[in-house]
Amino acid sequence: MLAPQRQAAILDLVRRHGGVRVSELVREFGVSDMTIRRDLETLADRGLLAKVHGGATIIGPGSTDEPGFAAKSVRQQAEKAAIVARAAELVRPGSAIALSAGTTTAALAERLVDVPGLTVVTNSVPVADALYRSGRTDQTVVLTGGIRTPSDALAGPFADSAIRSLNVDLLFLGVHGMSARSGLTTPNLMEAETNRLLVNSARRLIVIADHTKWEMVGIATIAPLADADVVITDSGLSAEAQAQLAEEVGELIVVTA
Repeated sequence: MLAPQRQAAILDLVRRHGGVRVSELVREFGVSDMTIRRDLETLADRGLLAKVHGGATIIGPGSTDEPGFAAKSVRQQAEKAAIVARAAELVRPGSAIALSAGTTTAALAERLVDVPGLTVVTNSVPVADALYRSGRTDQTVVLTGGIRTPSDALAGPFADSAIRSLNVDLLFLGVHGMSARSGLTTPNLMEAETNRLLVNSARRLIVIADHTKWEMVGIATIAPLADADVVITDSGLSAEAQAQLAEEVGELIVVTA
């Protein structure tokens, strides 16, 4: 295989899987470690992928890029469905929980309409809407005020003031990104502070995030990985990343989409 053909095949693998390791590419193409590293260097110089330690990943968005709710809602739907199905099992009737903004938490809200006696605190318009539409009279929904962001979150001083006085059993936190170095992050500075207050209000923090959030880094850190009591993600996350997460968080739950 000629170098341009091999590089095109490498790029296709990166785009399909989100990232590759040098060792995997050496086995796949039967060439030396140095040859693969030169291929990755060439592709990185052309701006087609990002080199990382031991491999390469797709080029992620900037740290302040914030896709809208509608754009994010069509991504990784099967993975999100599996994640929220597992997350819903952690919710007990009659408990007080909080759901942050995000498409994964909105999907979780749809699953929670059948849980009796819940009190749900949220700064998410879609989450509140899903629970209101159920028509249940035994559930209480507390929707914070605030300034609406592109992700349909309510953030800012009004939201922060409402959350400061509350205490909940569980917080289900959706994140823009998570990494060993930067922790749980968001591209929105205003949402970061509101999410920090949600974290402080909860007895247990449960992060629900699909595999594409790994090594995505937003401009603002919400909390370090070690603050998460549970992280629920999907099997698309590499074994190496799973090992890193498992070392940092209280419990890692990996579901199959």
